[in-house]
Amino acid sequence: MKLITWNCNMAFRKKTEPVLALKPDILIIPECEHPSKFLLKDDVFKPTDTIWLGTNQNKGLGIFSFSNSRFRIADVHNENLRMIAPIEVTGGDFDFNLFAIWAHNPHDPEGQYIEQVYKAAHFYSSLLTERQTLLIGDFNSNTIWDKKHKQNNHSNLVRILEDKGISSLYHLFYKQAQGKEQHPTYYMYRHKDRPYHIDYCFASTVFIRNLKSVEIGDFDF
Repeated sequence: MKLITWNCNMAFRKKTEPVLALKPDILIIPECEHPSKFLLKDDVFKPTDTIWLGTNQNKGLGIFSFSNSRFRIADVHNENLRMIAPIEVTGGDFDFNLFAIWAHNPHDPEGQYIEQVYKAAHFYSSLLTERQTLLIGDFNSNTIWDKKHKQNNHSNLVRILEDKGISSLYHLFYKQAQGKEQHPTYYMYRHKDRPYHIDYCFASTVFIRNLKSVEIGDFDF
């Protein structure tokens, strides 16, 4: 199973070709416009299942299947955590919970980025261990900014997840420490000299045991 996440920076309808060339089974696209803007007009981009969340038709969170996997948003979905979607995935080799993440909620006075994921880890605590779990997407966070976010910071989130047997696949595969990543996932204002690692895939044991590879796209993608 191949999972891909990419913050497409909007206008996804113009950017589907390079993503499809990677042949994803499941695709998580933060800042994705509403699928009605491209699904009926694109003869190539034909997902077998789709979920989209958002209030801005030009900039939401898209989750697409290109396999036998089917999606259902969990009944316990907390809509106050706007762009963190707990999804029950069925129909594949095994069932699992997928948390698709775009950590961005400017309407929350307590914090719009890592605070959103931190809150979700507490709200969905039992769901995280109910079955095998993935948390994947744009977390907009890194350990280097811990002091800025006080208690609800990246390092504490990592600890909470690790206590539940859920770890970052990138850091395991490349043997990297949090905050010391060698591969950027984001270039601020598209400047190559301002690299950061803010996108993650955290996974529970079955994914860790069967991990084949982790790849990070380059600046020119």
